Amino acid sequence: MNRRMMRNGVVAVVAALAMVPAVASADSCPHPAHGRHFGYQDTATARTTHAYGRVVTPNDTRLNVRSGPGTGYRVVGTVRAGRVRALACKTNGSPVGGNERWYRLSHHRGYVSAHYVQPFRAVPWCRVLGG
Repeated sequence: MNRRMMRNGVVAVVAALAMVPAVASADSCPHPAHGRHFGYQDTATARTTHAYGRVVTPNDTRLNVRSGPGTGYRVVGTVRAGRVRALACKTNGSPVGGNERWYRLSHHRGYVSAHYVQPFRAVPWCRVLGG
């Protein structure tokens, strides 16, 4: 009986720690220059943890994943409503519903509008590469 109580206690502690949000470290530059939507790099490449966010769309429609941070970029895939996705970084792009913020998905070459994503914690800014 003592082993069972100990195991349940350990499981409860691990579950509680998993719910504690990690502190996100931002890039030294607070955000990229507005209008520069090319050559982004994930600022979190050295970290093993990602920020996560849930896709929230009206009428449970699929969210378009685009090749760049804006509606003018081609659609390269979709994400179902309610899905949780890893978010590599955030940047500014064309506004969707008055929100110019876009998230780059981890392990996927694509961006989703922040208007339709609820992040669970802070997402770092993307770095702009090149001049």
